Amino acid sequence: IADGKVNILQEGRNKKFLNAVEQITFSGKFAQKRKQPVYYVTERCVFKLVDKGLELIEVAPGIDIDRDILAHMEFKPIVEHPEVMDKRIFIDEPMGLLADLINLNMSDRVTYDADRNILFVNLEGWHARTKKDIDDLRKTLIEASDKVGKRVNSVVNHDGWKINEALYDDYAEMIDYMSQRYYLTTTRYATSAFARLKMKEALSKRGLQPHVFERREAAETFLEVVSKEEEKAPA
Repeated sequence: IADGKVNILQEGRNKKFLNAVEQITFSGKFAQKRKQPVYYVTERCVFKLVDKGLELIEVAPGIDIDRDILAHMEFKPIVEHPEVMDKRIFIDEPMGLLADLINLNMSDRVTYDADRNILFVNLEGWHARTKKDIDDLRKTLIEASDKVGKRVNSVVNHDGWKINEALYDDYAEMIDYMSQRYYLTTTRYATSAFARLKMKEALSKRGLQPHVFERREAAETFLEVVSKEEEKAPA
């Protein structure tokens, strides 16, 4: 890497993208059935698994698509309008990712998966300093839920989030409000064991079901189990 660009000085011996492999350790097709996004990230480019196959969506600066990527694959991926990978990755200095997270608009933190009826709430790096922060979050969640037009399940990412101790009651009240009017089931996840413990204590103390997990996959699996049980329950 020089001047923010990738230069291939010597090619490796083995191809990484093959028509067939001896052993499957991860099934892209299975992940697609579960509506999970699948990306393949290399030092040269990024692929995304879409319905039509593997699509090239990003290319590292300095990389030639035909010479450095396609020539070393046993099959041809979908190539439409790949973008240049974030140039900060290839510069030897801090990327400023925390600033990116902090500066996210609240509306950008909430997305809806219509196929699974799940509202994803990304609170990673978010800091609730005042009650207004809680009120802004409530407003965003209500707007997103109203737009859907029916009760939704929600998955909340609490990685790296912070909340002032005095605001836990306000946050719990907001969760209770959403649960009473908009949510079916809510799950949360955080990689930090301390954050999970703190969340469980805070919500349980206020009479709310925490449903806190370590990984997003576990949180989503819990929702699937609950949904199946509700479908089996007599009307």
